Amino acid sequence: MSDRVTRMREILMRDFAPLALEIEDQSHLHAGHAGARDGRGHFHVRIVASAFAGQPLLARHRQVNAALADMLKTDIHALAIEARAPDESH
Repeated sequence: MSDRVTRMREILMRDFAPLALEIEDQSHLHAGHAGARDGRGHFHVRIVASAFAGQPLLARHRQVNAALADMLKTDIHALAIEARAPDESH
């Protein structure tokens, strides 16, 4: 697991105490991409947490982006997010 993924995991676990969390580093799929040239990565986050219950999709994405705000400035170029409440099916 990369240092970036470890840091993302620590932040999301701390802020959301998720029931499930998967973080996939997809940076290798974007090699040569203009946004990847600065060294920041592409990631896909799947998170299931009670904090998302009753929240619309945009609010959930904003919560995850806010939690990772510092990393979005330095380490993350692109972030795909799947955020669900515990009672929502996959």
